[in-house]
Amino acid sequence: MEFARVKLAGRNLEEIQAICDQIIEIAKKYGVSYRGPIPLPTKKLKVQTLKTPCGDGTGHGNATWDRWEMRIHRRIIDVGSNERALRQIVRIQIPEGVKIDIELKEKYEHQ
Repeated sequence: MEFARVKLAGRNLEEIQAICDQIIEIAKKYGVSYRGPIPLPTKKLKVQTLKTPCGDGTGHGNATWDRWEMRIHRRIIDVGSNERALRQIVRIQIPEGVKIDIELKEKYEHQ
C-alpha cells in the first residue's frame, strides 16, 4: 500500500500549523488514513556580530555583540494515497516562507 509523505519546513510556526490542519481536514473529508503531524527537531541558526566596526565595542575592553537567531520548524504528515485527496492537498495555498515536499512511498507490511 502506498502513502504520501508531506514534509513542511518554515520559520513561522502558525503558518505550518495552519497547513497541517488543512491537510488533516482533507484526509478526514475523503476518509483517508493519516499519521501526524509529527514534529521534527527545530533547527536553530545563530549568528553573532560585533556592533561597532572598530572591533573594540564599548571602549572598555568589553566587545558588544548582536546575537541573531532563526528557527526552522519542521513537520511530517503521512497521508494514504487517495488520488482525489492528493489533488486537493496539492491545491492548498502555501505561503512564501513555507517549503513543502510531497513524496509517494511504499508502505512495508510486517510479516
